Amino acid sequence: MTHVRNAALALVALLLVVAGVWASWASAQHVLLGKGREHGTLTVTSCGEETCAGRYVPGEPGAARRSLTIGRSVAAEPGVTIPVVVKPGTDEAVRAGWGGGLHAWLPLGGALLLAAPLVGWLRLPRAAWSLAGLGGALLVAAFFAL
Repeated sequence: MTHVRNAALALVALLLVVAGVWASWASAQHVLLGKGREHGTLTVTSCGEETCAGRYVPGEPGAARRSLTIGRSVAAEPGVTIPVVVKPGTDEAVRAGWGGGLHAWLPLGGALLLAAPLVGWLRLPRAAWSLAGLGGALLVAAFFAL
């Protein structure tokens, strides 16, 4: 019975971490693999429930866009200028730089924190503390980067 419980705990912990990577990669790929993508700055003019919109100034002359939207976060409020990377084929942007990269990996940080107690119940205390430390460090770094 203990083998079944341990296998179930390990499977749930693995599922949490994989889901965190999957959720993070949707935004992180644009920040981490930004070479060849459109870069610029976004000056936030208005915010709704989930997104903020604003005036876009491209990093390279000749871009046709004048406005973009970005997911709402604590640091996006009217009047703030944010460096962004434009998602290909859309009018949606993600925050660029260290702040954007850390913000994109927030779901992974939460998943690591959630998986840590499960790994601890598997009697792997060092691995559990490592997961909790990595997840906490990622969340704290993202907080201070934004």
